[in-house]
Amino acid sequence: MWRFVCVFVHKVGLLDLELNQLTKALFGALVALSVVMVTLQGFAGPWYRNLFRFLLLLSYIIPISLRVNLDMGKATYGWMIMKDESIPGTVVRTSTIPEELGRLVYLLTDKTGTLTQNEMVFKRLHLGTVSYGADTMDEIQTHLRNPYSQTQPPAGGHTSATPPRKAPSAAPKVRKSVSSRVHEAVKAIALCHNVTPVYEHRAGTPAEAEDQDFSDGNRTYQAASPDEVALVQWTESVGLTLVSRDLASMQLRGPSGELLTFSVLQTFPFTSESKRMGVIVRDESTAEITFYLKGADAAMSSIVQYNDWLEEECGNMAREGLRTLVVAKRALTEEQYQDFESRYSQAKLSTHDRALKVAAVVESLEWEMELLCLTGVEDQLQADVRPTLEMLRNAGIKIWMLTGDKLETATCIAKSSHLVSRTQDIHVFMPVTNRGEAHLELNAFRRKHDCALVISGDSLEVCLKFYEHELVELACQCPAVVCCRCSPTQKAHIVKLLQQHTGRRTCAIGDGGNDVSMIQMADCGIGIEGKEGRQASLAADFSITQFRHVGRLLVVHGRSSYKRSAALGQFVMHRGLIISTMQAVFSSVFYFASVPLYQGFLMVGYATLYTMFPVFSLVLDQDVKPEMAMLYPELYKDLTKGRSLSFKTFLVWVLVSVYQGGILMYGALLLFESEFVHVVAISFTALILTELLMVALTVRTWHWLMVVAEVLSLGCYVASLAFLNEYFAPQMESRPAFGHGGHGTARWWPPPQQHLQCVRSIMGTVAGSLCAHPSSTITSPVTLTEWPHRTCSNTWLLGHTQTVAVVATKLVRVTLLYRAEGKWARLRPYLQAHVTCPRSFPQNLGPTGHGRSSLCTEAPRSLLWPSVPAGPGLRSSQPAAPCPCPKPFQPEYVSHTVRCPSVDPCGPRERRRSFQGF
Repeated sequence: MWRFVCVFVHKVGLLDLELNQLTKALFGALVALSVVMVTLQGFAGPWYRNLFRFLLLLSYIIPISLRVNLDMGKATYGWMIMKDESIPGTVVRTSTIPEELGRLVYLLTDKTGTLTQNEMVFKRLHLGTVSYGADTMDEIQTHLRNPYSQTQPPAGGHTSATPPRKAPSAAPKVRKSVSSRVHEAVKAIALCHNVTPVYEHRAGTPAEAEDQDFSDGNRTYQAASPDEVALVQWTESVGLTLVSRDLASMQLRGPSGELLTFSVLQTFPFTSESKRMGVIVRDESTAEITFYLKGADAAMSSIVQYNDWLEEECGNMAREGLRTLVVAKRALTEEQYQDFESRYSQAKLSTHDRALKVAAVVESLEWEMELLCLTGVEDQLQADVRPTLEMLRNAGIKIWMLTGDKLETATCIAKSSHLVSRTQDIHVFMPVTNRGEAHLELNAFRRKHDCALVISGDSLEVCLKFYEHELVELACQCPAVVCCRCSPTQKAHIVKLLQQHTGRRTCAIGDGGNDVSMIQMADCGIGIEGKEGRQASLAADFSITQFRHVGRLLVVHGRSSYKRSAALGQFVMHRGLIISTMQAVFSSVFYFASVPLYQGFLMVGYATLYTMFPVFSLVLDQDVKPEMAMLYPELYKDLTKGRSLSFKTFLVWVLVSVYQGGILMYGALLLFESEFVHVVAISFTALILTELLMVALTVRTWHWLMVVAEVLSLGCYVASLAFLNEYFAPQMESRPAFGHGGHGTARWWPPPQQHLQCVRSIMGTVAGSLCAHPSSTITSPVTLTEWPHRTCSNTWLLGHTQTVAVVATKLVRVTLLYRAEGKWARLRPYLQAHVTCPRSFPQNLGPTGHGRSSLCTEAPRSLLWPSVPAGPGLRSSQPAAPCPCPKPFQPEYVSHTVRCPSVDPCGPRERRRSFQGF
C-alpha cells in the first residue's frame, strides 16, 4: 500500500503545470517592473533598497492565494462528484487532479469485469456432431437421465457395481449413443475443476449435518475463476450436482438423487504457461481410474486425438464472444496409474530441475486423449456499455482495450460493445517473431487507413523492441486499438509509451489486481469495484461501481472541473494584477515614490473578506447544463486543446487588468483632484465594485450562493467604512507613523488642513517662480537625497513626512506640466484653487506652540526640487542659518521629503533666494 501512496504523490495535473508556468511569467513581470521603476528614479540614493520596496509593493502580481483557492475548489469538485445521484457509489480518492477528467485523450480499459460483468453464463456445448445451446438444454437433461434410469441408488450411496478395475476398450459401445456421450461430457465437466461447495449453516448432529450439506438452497460455490463456477453451476442445472469436496474425494448427486463418490488421486492446477488443468479420479462404484483434462484450444489441439471440427468450432464460438474450453479424458488401468504415481513422486522429490521433471511426467499422460466436448461460456457486457463507448468516442476520446484474453474473444467483445463499429475495418496484426517480420507487417499496416488495430502481446513486444516510435505513431492514428494476451507489465508499458510519444493525458480503468500497474501509471486512474476484489478501486484516483458512470464522470464533472478551475485561476491572477497596476500608476504619478497606496487591513481584506467569496463562487458556475453536456459530448473536444487556459487567454486577462487598474487610479486622481485626501477611499471603493462587477459579468449560470457571496462581500465592505474609518477618512489628530519615534515604513495618515496649507505655502514659492519665468527648462527629474543631519522637533512632520512629500510632489508635477505645455492661463486658476500662500506659518505646528521658530534646526545640504537654471530675478544663495531642534529625525526611510525653510517663503523676493538652485 505504501507503494500506491508514493505513486499518488507524484501525480500532478496538467492545469497545475500550466498555472505554474504562468506564475513564473508573473514573477518575471514583477522583477522587470520593479527594475523599471528604480531605473526611472535614476538609481538615486540607495536604489537597491528602493528595488526591494517595489518588489514588496507590487508583490500582489504573484497570486499567492491561487493555490489556496484551487485546492479548495478541487475539494468542492470531489464533494460534488460523490454527491451526484446519477453516479451512486462513486468515491474520489484524490483531491489533486479532478480537472484531469476534462483533459483526457486516451482511455485504456480492461475487458473482463470492466466492459463485461465478469459473470460467466454457460451458453454452448459442442460434441463434434451435435451442438447444444441455451434453447436445447432440456435435451441434455433427458439424455443425462438415461444412464441412471436403470440403476437405483443403494443405501450406501453407491450404484450397482460393474466389473472393477477394468479398463475400457478403445471404442466402447456407449460412445455410439448420444446419451452416453452427453453423460461422459457432463461428468467430465462436473469433475475436472477446483470448485469447492460451501454451506453457510451446519446442524449439530451428524445425521442432520448430512441433510444440511446437500440442501441446494444453502450451497454456494467458491473457485479461483468465475469460469469454473459457471461450469459447475451448469452441470447442477442439468442434473449432476457437486455436493461436497475435500482434498481426497468429491461427491456428485445424479438426476435421481443418487450419490456418486469419487476419490481424487492427483490434481494438476492451471498455470499461465500450460494453460490447462487436470485431475485423476477413481470412481468408487466401478473402480475405474480416469484422467480428465481441460484447457485452451491452443494447448489442447495437440493433445487430443485427431479431429476435423475443433479448430473450426473454436473460431465460431470466439466470434460469438464466447470463452472456449476443450475437455478430454483418458482411461487408466491400475498398473498405468501406479507407474505414473511412482514416477510423479520421484520427480517431486528431485532437487534438481524439479519443475521440468514434474512437467515431463505429467506430459507423459497427455497424448492421444479422447476429445469429449467443447464448451462456450459468455461474459455478459455491463449495462449501457455501448452508449457509453459511443459517447466517449463522440467526445474525441480514443479508446484502447487491453486484455489477457485470446485474440478472437477480444475482437468479438470489441465488436459487440461497439468499441469497433461493424462497418469499420479491422487489421489483425499477424504474429511476428523477428525484426524482418515486424518490418513487413508494419508496412502492410501503414497502407491501411481508418481501421482498428488488433495485436497480440507477443507481437507487440517484438515491435516495441525494434520499431517503438513507428508502431506508436501508427497506433495513435487508429480510432480503436485492441491488445490481447497482455500481461500487467505490458499494460503499464503501453500507458507510458502513450504519455511519452504523444504528450496527451491518459486514463486507465480496470477492476482487478492485474490492472493496478496500469491505473497507477496513467495520469488519471479509475477503478471499478467488481467481483475480483477492491485492489483496483483502492489504488485508483476515482472509484466507480459500473462502467457506464465513466461517461458522466468525464463529460459532465471533468468538463465542469476544468473550466471552473481555469476561470478561477485566471480571475485570482486578475485580482492581483489590477491592484498592482494601481500601485504602479500611483508610484509613477508621484515621481516613482515607493509609497504604499493601501495600508494595513485594506490589503488583507482585499484578498479575503472583500473579494474571496464572489471569486470562489465561480466553482459553482456552469456554461451548459449536465443534460446538455451528456446530449452533446462534442463539447468535450475543445477541452483537450487547452483553450480555456493558455498564454493567449492569460495575456487577455493581463491587458484587462492593466486597463482597469490604470483607469481606476488615473480616474481617481484626475476626477477627484479637489478631494485628493480621499483618494484612498475613492480608488479602493471603485476597485471593490469593479471586482464584484467582473465576477457578475463572468458568471454564466447564477446560483443562489453566488448572489449571497456578492451581497455579503459588498455588505462587509460598507460596514468596514464605518469601523475602519482611519484607513479611509483624514485624521484630525497627529499620529507618528513610526510609533515612538522608531524606524519603519511610513504610513499614509492624511494631514490636517492647516498642515496641508503649510506645504502648499512652500510650493507656492516654487510655482510662482516657474510661472514668472516660462523660459526656464527642466534639466532633470526629481532626485532623491538623504538628509542625515536634519533634525526636526515637530511630531506631525515626524509621522507624516511621506504624506507631505506626496502632496508637495503632486503640486510640483502639475506646475511643471502646465509650464511645459505653455498653458499659463489654465495654471492660474489651478494655483488659486490648490495653492495657498499665507504670509506666515501657523503658530500651532509645534507640539509646544513655539511656532515656526522650532520647525527646523539645520538646512539641508541639497534640495529635492527640479534643477532649473537661474532666470531673471533669481540668484543662488547660501542656506539659512540653523536653529535649535530637540529631537533627531532620520529620513532615509522616506522616499520624498520636504523641509520647512527657516524663512517665510511668501515674503519678498529676496527671501525666496534662499532656495538653492533657483
